[in-house]
Formats: sequence, structure tokens, C-alpha cells
Amino acid sequence: MASDRDWWLLLPKPVRRFPADLTAVIVLTLLTGLVVSLPLVRETPLRILFGLPFVLFVPGYAFVSALFPEQGGTITGDEETADEDRGIDGIERVALAFGLSIAIVPLIGLLLNFTPWGIRLTPIILSVGGFTIGCAVIAAFRRWELPPEERFSVPYSAWITAGRTEVFDPDDRVDAALNVALALAIVLALGSVGFAVAAPQQGEQFSEFYLLTEDENGALVASGYPEEFTQGESESVILGIENNEYETLEYTVVVQLERTEGEGNETEVVEREELDQSSTTLEHDETWQEEYQITPTMAGENLRLNFLLYEGEVPAEPTRENAYRDLHLWIDVE
Repeated sequence: MASDRDWWLLLPKPVRRFPADLTAVIVLTLLTGLVVSLPLVRETPLRILFGLPFVLFVPGYAFVSALFPEQGGTITGDEETADEDRGIDGIERVALAFGLSIAIVPLIGLLLNFTPWGIRLTPIILSVGGFTIGCAVIAAFRRWELPPEERFSVPYSAWITAGRTEVFDPDDRVDAALNVALALAIVLALGSVGFAVAAPQQGEQFSEFYLLTEDENGALVASGYPEEFTQGESESVILGIENNEYETLEYTVVVQLERTEGEGNETEVVEREELDQSSTTLEHDETWQEEYQITPTMAGENLRLNFLLYEGEVPAEPTRENAYRDLHLWIDVE
């Protein structure tokens, strides 16, 4: 049977040479994408466990690694090595990773706001993940260009040894008490952040329902709605729904054409025809838009074209009075 070493040698050389810390960065990025995408897993606490470092630490660490591939300077006696002016030490690297992550992620979100995809979960995961993996690959190539003794590497063994010494063999009781207090403070801080992310305060709950049209430049605008029709011919509008209810909901849109009599509050419906009915399921903060072809089935002036929105089941007789949201246009049909 082949040994573990034999299996390791089967991997391509760049994979075997890839730095362990940057490998961990890429693996965490890919796992985060899976955790927030898989239907059953994304509702579990794993989403928070992977999401926090993905947003608060990993992008900045990859970026710092690309900027500073070399090992930080060390002090020998009273003299500093030549690398002191080039590299940064571990504490500075970690601090910059947190600070730059807090700056990079909002900047990526700002750029996404000016794209057709907008600030949505999937575009953010793909953008931040692509940025992180790209920086990690650049950092690996920059390290390979340096002599082995100058490359940055995470001193795992030294950290574990130092941590064990500080916890189990402190210099005095004061150090021991400070270590315990620091550990409790870190646990409390992480717990507070985790609770804040896991149970955010919900804002106002509502659903947006709107009609748009396309202008001469192809942009969607809330104006220029069709008013003049010929019976049997179609005009198009864009129907839109945005779910801000903090839960997944099924929406149904009912389109009706009504002939009315009277004016103002005294309007009476004398004839009603249902033109269409369609349903869609949206998660919280998800948007649905669809082009709808209006094809009037009756002729007349001042006909009311209703767009009725329902959550869940639709009543046997849909009307503006029992709809969750409603929109209407006054049209003339020849």
C-alpha cells in the first residue's frame, strides 16, 4: 500500500509547495461559499462560524501576504537584521489583516452597488472570495521568488509552545491572572459578536410591489406607462417584487381588467376579467422582476387595469380590497 508520502508526491509541485497559511485561506474561502449556498447548511450556525473570519480577517490577510511576502526582521544582540526594513512581524501582520478586511469588504460592496448585480449575497461572496484567492495566489508567487530563509512562514510550533508556557507555566501569579482575564475577554467578545450576527435586530417588515417601463436608453423607469391600447394587441411593463419580510414567502400576482362606473370613492365595478395569474417564491432581501405583456380582452375608455399582490393563497374572488398590495393603470382600449 502506498504511504502518505507517496500520495503527497502525486500532487503537482506547485500544490505541494503552496504555503500552508495561504492554503488555509483558500480552503476557508471555498468552504464559506459552500456553507452560505447549500440550502440546508446555510440555515445553521456554520454560516456564522465561517462567515465572520471570511469577512473580518481572511481578505485582509491575503492582501497583506501579497504586499509583504518576506519574513519580518529579527533582532540579534543590539543589531537588527537587514530584513527589518522590508518585512513586518506577526502581530503587525494580524493587526493589518483585521484593519484591511474592514476596509476592503465595504469597498467591494460599494463597487458592486454600481453594477447590475447590486449588493446581494451571491455577488459579495464571489467578489470577496475572488479577491481573496487572487491575493493568496499572488502572495504565493512572491514568496517563491525569495530565498527560503527570507520567506514569511507562520511559526505554528513556536506559537503553540509559547501559548502552552503562558497558560500552564506563567512567570508569576500576576501573569497567570492576566492570561485568564485575557482569555475570558476574547471568549466574551467572540460570543457577543456571534450573538449579534446570529440574532440581528429586524427592521421594518414589508414587501415592495412596483411597475416599471423601459425608456429609450433601455433603463427601467417608473414612468411612461402605456395608456392607449388596441384590443388584441399587447404592450409590455416590468413587474417587480422585493421581499423585506425577514422570511421566505410565496407571492402571487393577479392581473385584472375592470370596467367601472362613477368617479372617485363612488366607483363601482360593473365588469371584471382576469387576464393572468403567476406565482414566485422569494427569500428575504431577494428581488423578482419579470416582463409582462398586457393584452386587453375588452374595449372601452377608462378601464382599470389592476395588478394585485398576495402572500400565500389567493382568495376565490381576488379584489383590490383583499389584496396585500395593489397597483393599477387607467387605460383606453379601442
